[in-house]
Amino acid sequence: MKKLSGTGVALVTPFKKNEKIDFNGLEKLVKYVENKVDYLVLLGTTSEVSTLKKEEKKDVIECIKKINSKNLPLILGIGGNDTKSIVKKIKNSNLSDFTAILSVSPYYNRPSQEGIYQHFKSIADNTESDVIIYNVPKRTGSNISPETVIRLADDFKNIIGIKEASGNILQSYKIIEKKPKNFSVISGDDFLTLPIISGGGDGVISVIAQGFPEEISKMVSLAKKKDICKAFTIFYKVFNMIDLIYEEGNPTGIKTLLNIIGICNSYVRLPLLNGSNLLKKKMTYFLKKNELNKLTK
Repeated sequence: MKKLSGTGVALVTPFKKNEKIDFNGLEKLVKYVENKVDYLVLLGTTSEVSTLKKEEKKDVIECIKKINSKNLPLILGIGGNDTKSIVKKIKNSNLSDFTAILSVSPYYNRPSQEGIYQHFKSIADNTESDVIIYNVPKRTGSNISPETVIRLADDFKNIIGIKEASGNILQSYKIIEKKPKNFSVISGDDFLTLPIISGGGDGVISVIAQGFPEEISKMVSLAKKKDICKAFTIFYKVFNMIDLIYEEGNPTGIKTLLNIIGICNSYVRLPLLNGSNLLKKKMTYFLKKNELNKLTK
């Protein structure tokens, strides 16, 4: 397994006004980012996966596979809080076109560290696919400790990395310090991408990269080459937009931006709400002020 590195994009699922999937918008999005980023993440949190029906998920996968045409590595989100059902889903899925599975730590149940370990052990033991752990305590209600991450990384060769979105930079550093050589530590937070890479991390699974794929990829590349000053120059150009895309929640914010720059509609499904007119005005002003309005053409 080649170590996962660089800029990954957590893709949204574009919808039409009637809430059906907008496959034309999805195609436009994939084509917009495909020659600028390193890999694509399907059916993650940003895709509104919890509101997608089983057939819709299949349709999204097939659409992206067709557009991508094996050009970029694909990572598939398969996670949940019922270990047995997740294992069954993985066993019943054709994963031959995917580089790895991205699996979120069980949410709502709030398991102990041993429970989290046993959950990922069950997944690793029941698939030949590579697995990336996803730690996002703000959404799941529980944190995966660095000790648990290292234990999983040491015990299972097919657990190849973690998308770290705890917001705790010291936690990322503790993992990086003790991880196996080929285990990837990937930022799951656009704000912390550069500190994590600077500390020895491998890249980012980004939301903002859908809006600025070229800029974010260049930023990550510079950081990995230890040219951190130039990397931060790019970061500060998009810093305020990162703030804006989370102001009304994810993926509401990124979909609003993608709509402004002409990629796809901004519609989301309840319980999420569409971006407000105020948010649209703030984003439009930012793009013009920073001479990024060329993206709207």
